[in-house]
Amino acid sequence: MAFENLSEKLSSALKKLKGKGVVSEKDIKESMREIKLALLEADVNYKVVKEFIANVSERAVGADVLESLTPGQQIIKIVNDELTKLMGSESSRIEFGKKMPTVVLMAGLQGAGKTTFCAKLAGFMRKKHNKRPLLVACDIYRPAAVKQLEIVGKQLDIPVFQMGTQVSAVEIATSAIEHAKQHGNDFVIIDTAGRLHIDDDLMQELEDIKAAVTPDEILLVIDAMTGQDAVNIAESFNARLEISGVIMTKLDGDTRGGAALSVKAVTGKPIKFVGVGEKLSDIEEFHPDRMASRILGSGDVLSLIEKAQATFDEQDAAKLEEKIRRNTFNLDDFLAQMQQMKKMGPLSQLVKMIPGINAKAIDDANIDERKLDRVEAIIKSMTMKERENPSIIDASRKKRIAAGSGNQVSDVNLLLKQFEQMQKMMKQFTGGMMPGMRRMKKKKKKK
Repeated sequence: MAFENLSEKLSSALKKLKGKGVVSEKDIKESMREIKLALLEADVNYKVVKEFIANVSERAVGADVLESLTPGQQIIKIVNDELTKLMGSESSRIEFGKKMPTVVLMAGLQGAGKTTFCAKLAGFMRKKHNKRPLLVACDIYRPAAVKQLEIVGKQLDIPVFQMGTQVSAVEIATSAIEHAKQHGNDFVIIDTAGRLHIDDDLMQELEDIKAAVTPDEILLVIDAMTGQDAVNIAESFNARLEISGVIMTKLDGDTRGGAALSVKAVTGKPIKFVGVGEKLSDIEEFHPDRMASRILGSGDVLSLIEKAQATFDEQDAAKLEEKIRRNTFNLDDFLAQMQQMKKMGPLSQLVKMIPGINAKAIDDANIDERKLDRVEAIIKSMTMKERENPSIIDASRKKRIAAGSGNQVSDVNLLLKQFEQMQKMMKQFTGGMMPGMRRMKKKKKKK
């Protein structure tokens, strides 16, 4: 995941200040030197680093910090504030047009993941904002580009407007807007052509499309893996198109993250969305404050909650609560909850959002996602009666379940034991009170 090395080095530099009762200017200078090196190694723009260190240093050597009871904590807060400011201070969302449809022009170089992200954005807008999106295939140069957009559109059941590759991109875009108006599509996403590098033909075509459809948003898709080059690309596109925002893809990869920290400061344009995986659901709104919190190892509880809310159905959650209260939670319910949790994303990524969790330690622990698949296979090999009442599973049934799921009998035994322990724990909290608390309540009534 991006920022892991940076996060580790920043935490190390700030840890030296954290435990000190008194912090001197010399201590601050040493820490700032380490932070500066960490940012440069993360491929953050040099001018951005220089300004960032100057801002933090100026605030850190103030009397209110040096003379406070917890100067180390104060400095960490300053670093957090400046990181947030660096990435845009406030979250920047899609600007919806005053007239239907809202038109979003997607631009970017070839290989940045633009076409796939068009589908991700369409799915996100339909789910979160109840929009009726239309994808438009305006990449008439890259082989199979139109087909690729149709494939990802079909996966999400989102319509794709295309006129082949013999018609100009401008004509396709203008025709798509008319089509959207006639068919009630209120959010149009135009997938444009990319190049291996920036050239005048590419920019001219984008300018022509912009002039023809007057988009509400022009979003530049950037591959985070390109590092500092991503900022140069953003500057070039912004100079010709005046982009309204940036989408950062592949932020889940082994990238140093410098582009995400530099692009807003250099171009003045906010990052609006990030791609955090290969699935069409792996899209997140970019929140500078939450990202700063992640970088400093403070977790990201709000994003974790949002993932859960987007994945878990309220009615299902209420039914689950009722089952736990009545002590009727069974293996079938357990399987359903596990499948819902898997939809939220890789377990290793979710754990890192919890405050206080050491990201490096999680990587070293090597969380095996296949164990969840093994548990799922075991439960699916059971009959419905066995899932509802695991106590009937005897030795012969265990052998059958193990053989059917491709596991050992010991694996089945382990699952049943863990589930039994879980049920006991749930019984303790039935009614919202521990057994001891219920006894206390009865005593009070007798008095």
